[in-house]
Amino acid sequence: MVFSTPNQGCDANRWGRNKIFALQVLKGRWFMVFSSFMIMSVSGASYMFSLYSREIKSVLGYDQSTLNLLGFFKDLGSNIGIHSGLINEVSPPWVVLTIGGILNFFGYSMIWLTVTRKIAKPQLWNMCLYIFIGANSHCFTNTGTLVTTVKNFPGIRGIVLGILSGYLGLSAAIIPQLYYAFYGEDSKSLILLMSWLPTATIFVFLPVIRNHRGIQQPNDSKALYRFLYLTLVLSVFLMIIIIAQKCFTFTESEHYITTTVMLLLLILPLGVVIVEEHKIWKSKQEHINSEDPPKPMNVSIEKPNQEKPAQAPHSELTNQKRVSCWQNILRPPDRGEDHTILQAIFCLDMVILFFAIICGVGSNLTVVNNLSQIGKSLGYPAQTISTFISLMAIWIHLGKIGQGVVSEFIINKFKLPRPIMLTMFLVLSCFGHLLIAFNVPNGLYVASIVIGFCFGANWPLIFSIISELFGLKYYSTLYNVGSIASPIGSYLLSVRVAGYLYDREARKQMTSLGLKRKAGEELNCNGGECYKLAFIIITAVCLLGALVSLILVHRTRELYKSDLYKKFREEARTAETEMARSQNSIGPHTANDG
Repeated sequence: MVFSTPNQGCDANRWGRNKIFALQVLKGRWFMVFSSFMIMSVSGASYMFSLYSREIKSVLGYDQSTLNLLGFFKDLGSNIGIHSGLINEVSPPWVVLTIGGILNFFGYSMIWLTVTRKIAKPQLWNMCLYIFIGANSHCFTNTGTLVTTVKNFPGIRGIVLGILSGYLGLSAAIIPQLYYAFYGEDSKSLILLMSWLPTATIFVFLPVIRNHRGIQQPNDSKALYRFLYLTLVLSVFLMIIIIAQKCFTFTESEHYITTTVMLLLLILPLGVVIVEEHKIWKSKQEHINSEDPPKPMNVSIEKPNQEKPAQAPHSELTNQKRVSCWQNILRPPDRGEDHTILQAIFCLDMVILFFAIICGVGSNLTVVNNLSQIGKSLGYPAQTISTFISLMAIWIHLGKIGQGVVSEFIINKFKLPRPIMLTMFLVLSCFGHLLIAFNVPNGLYVASIVIGFCFGANWPLIFSIISELFGLKYYSTLYNVGSIASPIGSYLLSVRVAGYLYDREARKQMTSLGLKRKAGEELNCNGGECYKLAFIIITAVCLLGALVSLILVHRTRELYKSDLYKKFREEARTAETEMARSQNSIGPHTANDG
């Protein structure tokens, strides 16, 4: 007969507690946040179009208008996400994430097969379809992660949106570093990496992305700020590495070292997850070990003589539902209350915001999509162009996380409307556009910083404004409604303005040199005139968007003077009280279990 010693019993108990704690970490909302960070950190292929568009243009022999048309379909795919929002309204997050992973793999794999000539040269509409499908996967990824996390932390959504969107922007710097380590200088393999890496990451973290309702804690913002500090460390490291790679030639082993350090910094937020979950674990243990007597759970708070409201007849309820679905479209509730999808779409506030996005974000997106061609036409070396494309990703990231902190501060401290930040960033963008228009010496460096920062800051601002004006009930869909404006602006400004004027100037240069373009030959333009007129027009459009956004500032000033997040704090306190009550009720009975 074998007897267990006291130490063996203690070890068994300790192993059991560790196992339970590990399961708590994996099922907890903080690991869900970390998993969202990991998914978003490799999901920014739409920000890297300038890195692989040169391969598409040279292999397929496109002119700039055709390439910009591809860029438009990329923007269209990455922003037409109403269907992903509607799916997310009626299904758990893993459904939209699974669809996103499959679309990502198919779309970018087909582009890679085309660029490497493993399949016959496709028609233009085929390429537009492939890039649309690949980019559309990001709508499903963003909806599944970003919307879920915002609903889990509704009272501090500005910071949440900033950090998550920041990781999305930072992915345009993370993925190239992984590409250097895996594939060296084979630029076509960047597209292959974009096809399998996001899909693999999604399926690894798929099971833990879910809604955690009613358990928000008062000190959640402190943990999110710790995440914020760690992302800043990662972005600074990436900036140093990118600059060093421009100045020095890295060997294969040096790429391995820098990539390993980057991955360690990327998973460092897991330490914050463990610390926060340990606090929750410790709190639960204190309740379990409490000697307080159990409190009754079935306490009625209804007054005995309180009359219940009379039930309306069935026909009357049916008529009310019919009226609420159709006749109330143009009679929305107050700002900040939950709007239906149609009420929000037809609301004047949404129309104003939509127009400002077309003008402002559309102008910034034109620079993001054309940065490689802009640099080439202005005479910047190819290595330098790749460097500030990667650096722009850093500034997009800093813009996204920076606005979250700043906008939350001005709302809580000064009670200023959040749309005023949108106006400021659109005005600042005009400065960057003018630097490109007039080809200021080394101005593209400054322009890429300014426009990258503003472009990054605009998106979480827009998503926060939508959630604050129209509520969270249908946020999965309304979040994607606001995104539709971006490809409209991209098409008008990138394809119809920048692409058309670039090609016109390129043909003029060829005519002046007595040259004729051969069939299948790419069309290039050199000099400051290639984009001058285009960016003067783009500056004027961006300024118009800033002026229109001031109308929204005026209309929402009363809303932002009130306490926006009061009801979420009350819900959090109620949930905390109920949790403590339930744990106290079972505490004395479970203290000696196992």
